Amino acid sequence: MSQVKQVIVVRKDLGMKPGKIAAQTAHASLEALEKAKKKNPEKVKRWRETGMEKVILKVNSERELLEIFMAAKKELPTALIKDAGRTQVKAGSTTCIGIGPAEESKIDKYTAQLKLL
Repeated sequence: MSQVKQVIVVRKDLGMKPGKIAAQTAHASLEALEKAKKKNPEKVKRWRETGMEKVILKVNSERELLEIFMAAKKELPTALIKDAGRTQVKAGSTTCIGIGPAEESKIDKYTAQLKLL
């Protein structure tokens, strides 16, 4: 049985402050979780039972973020987060994505090359 985790990928080029990043990653985590509940409830159950591992990674551009999103969403529960524009970034800015909870090996196909935030 493989490890189950969730990965959040954040754009660093937007210059979001730590509190903004925290809010955006929370949105990504929850939205991806809701999708995972529908797609693979047994994986979500295992994820909850094993500590709800989350890994936060970074990319340097919207293009890089969207490439990962488009590839991963074909196989995994994936959420794309766009900001409302009330604080630090322009309305509609794509800030991050959430992937999983899903099998670590499947997520790593799309994110293993990324560095930790």
